[in-house]
Amino acid sequence: MPLYENIFIARQDISTAQTEALTEAFAAIIAENGGEVSKKEYWGLKNIAFRIKKNRKGHYVLMNINAPAAAVLEMERNMRLNEDVLRHMTIRVDELEEGPSAMLQNRGERSDRPGRGRGEYGDEDRGDRPRRSYGEDRYAGGVE
Repeated sequence: MPLYENIFIARQDISTAQTEALTEAFAAIIAENGGEVSKKEYWGLKNIAFRIKKNRKGHYVLMNINAPAAAVLEMERNMRLNEDVLRHMTIRVDELEEGPSAMLQNRGERSDRPGRGRGEYGDEDRGDRPRRSYGEDRYAGGVE
């Protein structure tokens, strides 16, 4: 059977539990039509780049699907009819990604990036650059 990745954005004013119920409903449609959903990932409530139906944020959900095309078409039809789904996109892929997606991997890496930690005095770590006090600012007096 063909493999698909589906991402949908649900309205911001529904709860996380309602978003999970939507995900289960769409997975049930796939199962009824002879397919299976191998992975469901809730990415959280995120900002949208532009307003969609007066919403600035949305609940993002990823599903990895192994199903015939008819099952995916039926799921997409139900997504179009559901008022809580703002946008959806389904892509056919050659193989499904194992483990957490890139969106979930990025959550843990934010604190691991170099140069983002706090220095000894609560300010950002400046690496090799020497620290200057406020009195040493060369532009403070207006004359060099």
